[in-house]
Amino acid sequence: MDAAIESATFEIHPKPKKMKKTVLLLFVGLLSLGIYAQEGTAKIEFKSETIDYGEIAKGSDGIRVFEFTNTGSVPLVISNVRSSCGCTIPKKPEDPILPGKTGQIQVKYDTNRVGPIRKAITVTSNADTPTKILKIKGTVKAEGAK
Repeated sequence: MDAAIESATFEIHPKPKKMKKTVLLLFVGLLSLGIYAQEGTAKIEFKSETIDYGEIAKGSDGIRVFEFTNTGSVPLVISNVRSSCGCTIPKKPEDPILPGKTGQIQVKYDTNRVGPIRKAITVTSNADTPTKILKIKGTVKAEGAK
């Protein structure tokens, strides 16, 4: 019985080493392809990063628009736009902005709130600078105030 066990030895074939090299080569190839595919970036450039409402009357139109251009080489996707408080409602573009094209972010401020306006709007996108802070400022005057 011992002789039968000794004669039944297992040989380790060199195939696992070859397979490891193949998998490694495939992994490195896919990784470099992924890096190559991401060479282009989206870039967002705003006409102005601050909108000044100036002095406006209570209850007047509080809608303003930030205009921007995608100066990058791939489509710009704005994933999120949020304001620093509930009195400001931003609206982002739903579709990607192609390279060289322009887009808009609409901001609506509640002008029934009398007093100074100092708010921030945070824009998140796939641009080379993924987070941009826009600002609105001004003053809402009470009815009859000069």
